[in-house]
Amino acid sequence: MPVAVITDSTACIPEQLAAQWGISVVQVQIVADGRVDDENRFDRADLIEMLRAGHPVSTRPPDPGAFFWTYQDAVSAGAAAIVSLHISGRMSQTVAAAREAAQQVRVPVYVIDSGTTSMSLGFSALSAARAAAAGGSPQRVIEAADRRYRGASELLYVDTLEYLRRGGRIGAASAMLGTALSIKPLLTVREGQVAPLARVAGGKRALSKLTDLAVRRAGNAGVDIAVACATPTDRELSVVGQLRNSIPNLNDIVVVRASTVIAAHVGPGALGITVAPTL
Repeated sequence: MPVAVITDSTACIPEQLAAQWGISVVQVQIVADGRVDDENRFDRADLIEMLRAGHPVSTRPPDPGAFFWTYQDAVSAGAAAIVSLHISGRMSQTVAAAREAAQQVRVPVYVIDSGTTSMSLGFSALSAARAAAAGGSPQRVIEAADRRYRGASELLYVDTLEYLRRGGRIGAASAMLGTALSIKPLLTVREGQVAPLARVAGGKRALSKLTDLAVRRAGNAGVDIAVACATPTDRELSVVGQLRNSIPNLNDIVVVRASTVIAAHVGPGALGITVAPTL
């Protein structure tokens, strides 16, 4: 394993995929009910209920020590270099914590700010891991990741902008605050932060519009698709069916559970679609 690939939990990579490709995942932290801990140590259902009930739930980047020991584990396993891919620095200080830890490691650590999150980051980490498994140099691994996250699109439906406003992650989407409750915002990630995409009357119409936008983004290119949600419902299955029938060169489509860190900022009713060209 000459090059190890590491990411953070906002990448939403299913555990079995991370294990299959040897990707180490550093957990972003959640602050809830007086407790601060890694997000995977909280009960997801309890956190979702807390969000729905209006209880304060906030997030923190991983401690630099969590990165340091993850890097050390990779070195102990034989890594000669590390590529560490993370959520946009405009959304989180996670990448800053990774850079702090990287200075204390005896092998080269390349910390990359992806400028995005969710499965745009996840697909990027998977592409990097495939390049590493094929014996790629650190530069080749970085290039594989770079192509993927730069080409990917994040499309997001939210019930309300209130969670983004509370968490200070609303970015340019603040222009949509104050719209009628029946108007559902569609968002994207642009220049490293949440940005407005469209306003649609009614939840069903908004999800239909979101799906149409994903089909347009895919075009005729070969793409991977991920549909992310905080809790399983029938909505994502319907969206997956529509995407399967409408995208001509669909390589793979997966349904993933959104990181609870992301859910804390976008709300438990949000649904995201990642469109990632396979290049």
